[in-house]
Amino acid sequence: MEIFNNLIFGFSVALSLQNLIYCFIGVFVGTAIGVLPGVGPLVTIAMLLPITFNLPPIPALIMLAGIYYGSQYGGSTTSILMNLPGETASVVTCIDGYQMARQGRAGPALAICAIASFIAGCVGTLLIAMFGPPIAEMALKFGAPEYFSLMLMALIAAACLSSGDMVKALAMVVFGLLLGIIGTDVNSGMARFSFGIPELTDGMGFTVVAVGLFAISEIVKNLETKEMGEVFTSKIKNIMPTWADLKASFWPVVRGTGVGAFFGTLPGTGPSIASFSSYMVEKKSAKDPSRFGKGAIEGVAGPEAANNAAAQTAFIPTLTLGIPGSGTMALMLGALTIQGIAPGPQVMTAKPDLFWGLIASMWIGNLLLVILNLPLVGMWVQLLKVPYRWLFPSIIMFCAVGNYSVNNSAMDLYLVGIMGILGYVLVKLECPPAPLILGFVLGPLMEENLRRALLISRGDPTVFFTRPISLGFMIAAVFILVIMILPAIRKKKEQAYEGGGG
Repeated sequence: MEIFNNLIFGFSVALSLQNLIYCFIGVFVGTAIGVLPGVGPLVTIAMLLPITFNLPPIPALIMLAGIYYGSQYGGSTTSILMNLPGETASVVTCIDGYQMARQGRAGPALAICAIASFIAGCVGTLLIAMFGPPIAEMALKFGAPEYFSLMLMALIAAACLSSGDMVKALAMVVFGLLLGIIGTDVNSGMARFSFGIPELTDGMGFTVVAVGLFAISEIVKNLETKEMGEVFTSKIKNIMPTWADLKASFWPVVRGTGVGAFFGTLPGTGPSIASFSSYMVEKKSAKDPSRFGKGAIEGVAGPEAANNAAAQTAFIPTLTLGIPGSGTMALMLGALTIQGIAPGPQVMTAKPDLFWGLIASMWIGNLLLVILNLPLVGMWVQLLKVPYRWLFPSIIMFCAVGNYSVNNSAMDLYLVGIMGILGYVLVKLECPPAPLILGFVLGPLMEENLRRALLISRGDPTVFFTRPISLGFMIAAVFILVIMILPAIRKKKEQAYEGGGG
């Protein structure tokens, strides 16, 4: 079969010494930042983006991907040992994982996390290999109207499905689109929204927005919180789970992998929603739901499988369609564009070594993560004792040096500071920043495809509704909006009725 030939080719790329080294660096750093509370994959990838300028495309992407799915592994360690999630997707693992640690079963909890993550990661990678090529082949038939409609649907879905207020999320998408069009108009050559500042005529750099919005604002937010609490270091023994633990975890891992694979491909969902959904599925399907929250191993196995499967399958729309499903995937897409690679279905045909090498590296990375997580638990526990006040100065230094080195421009540092303040204000206003970065990444592509479609149709906007695929995406976008808005309208009507009745 062709898929096996492609995978053999991918392993020949991934097993080169340089790519193996960067794969190890990625999963090691990913595990470390997953373990450290307050330093998530978004912050780290944003911080390391400038470094990728000086790396070849394949090692750069392999490293960044390793950081992303590696952080899903590492996040479980703090959740179990400290009741403090290393990153958002590990919040659910706290519920039962921490209780297992309190009962002296931290070892089996950590082992089940590693096993569930490894299985889900491997299945997710297999799904990319199976479904990536046919999706990309279909996408090659897309014209400008189809791409515009697809991006519009993706942004609406990302806003509607993200956590928090839907109106705020949609506003963030629009704000991101506006930031994306800063610079010189391609058609007229006129400067737009540059306010007479020469440095803005080329637009705002992707790394500037990403680092300011995620890294700097996250640091300021974390400095408000108190230092960490108790760590269950003395009770990590008998690390291998019993046969009963493995038996109880088997079906939760299977179901969690399925849930994660589904949510991973949807825009705006990602590992967090996948892990929450998996926990609810396990609780509903359990014979005794009262066990959950008191140290049920199923409540650890299912969500951990789900968040890792979602992290892997999120690469399907990103690599094949050029549509990022989450803020982290938008950063991955930004890394592609930094390397001069046009995201979309052409990646698979023009850069097969990049696509298949990345997929093969994920299998290698998942294996490395099992080796890193189980025997080295003691080392990660010691890392938990590093106070955050010692970490943040070095993070800020990396952000500053990295951004300045891209263009040797002091203006970039001022913009990072402004975006950091903006990001912090958005956090305080409970406005999700991920839809903003999605809008920023897709904005220029949307504008380009909108203009191209209208040029082809001689200014006729019905071109988006007369072509079947484009019409399908438009209908899907409207359907998502209606589905999300109706419950809110119904709730307001009920409140108004109750208020009138009272």
